[in-house]
Amino acid sequence: MILASSPSWTLPVSVLAMLAYVLPVLGSARLGDRTARALLWLAWISHALVLLALLGGSGRFGFAPALSVTAWLVLTAYLVESQFFPQLRARLVFGSLGAAAVLLALLFPGAPLDIQAWSWLPLHWVLGLSAYGMFAAAVVHGWMMTRAERDIRMAQDAGNGLPLLTLERLTFRFVYAGFVLLTATLLAGTLFGELFYGEDHPAWRWDHKRVFAVLSWLTFALLLIGRHRWGWRGRRAVRVLYMGAGLLLLSYAGSRFVMEVLLGRGA
Repeated sequence: MILASSPSWTLPVSVLAMLAYVLPVLGSARLGDRTARALLWLAWISHALVLLALLGGSGRFGFAPALSVTAWLVLTAYLVESQFFPQLRARLVFGSLGAAAVLLALLFPGAPLDIQAWSWLPLHWVLGLSAYGMFAAAVVHGWMMTRAERDIRMAQDAGNGLPLLTLERLTFRFVYAGFVLLTATLLAGTLFGELFYGEDHPAWRWDHKRVFAVLSWLTFALLLIGRHRWGWRGRRAVRVLYMGAGLLLLSYAGSRFVMEVLLGRGA
């Protein structure tokens, strides 16, 4: 639902963002590249406005806003990437992901934030959500890489517009960036937990979010070591990437989903 504290324009702008995401997907055969790209830019701007209203205006956060920010960051990476690789064809993936994320955040806006932690907490968000975005982009590119590899083996057109080796390089660039950001997130939460969450928050606490985050970090570290030491690539690398991304998803978004939706609790 739309919160009473949210600006009145949040709902129409959310609808606009969803339409701008969906139209390039549904009308991909009729729309030209320029029109589809313009619609995605419109979706990107509208989505950003909705996030500003949700996070800045209502002061709430939860699993759906986290996923919405992640989807917006993935679209940002795609729009920047498409300037260097205009032949990249992935509107179906990014449009569907963006529309679903906007709708989800509209239905589940999250719980009110602790005012005492509000002043410093966004700094932790920036690191954590940026890591989410980079790994989500890596997962999307890993999926495209797997599909391209399968189509090559079947002597078919991969349909994504980029060579397999280029997709592999892009995938691991996002993995490297995400790993650095995740490392910074864990270090910041450990060293400056009191600044982010208040004086009652211990410097190190083994809760479910921390456990899944550390397991995710170890999985991504294994992936990078495996690539450099044993030459992991292709399906093996993508499977480890999926495993690490799944653990990272459980660390915050998954646990918040259980608390907010399944258990009906705000914290």
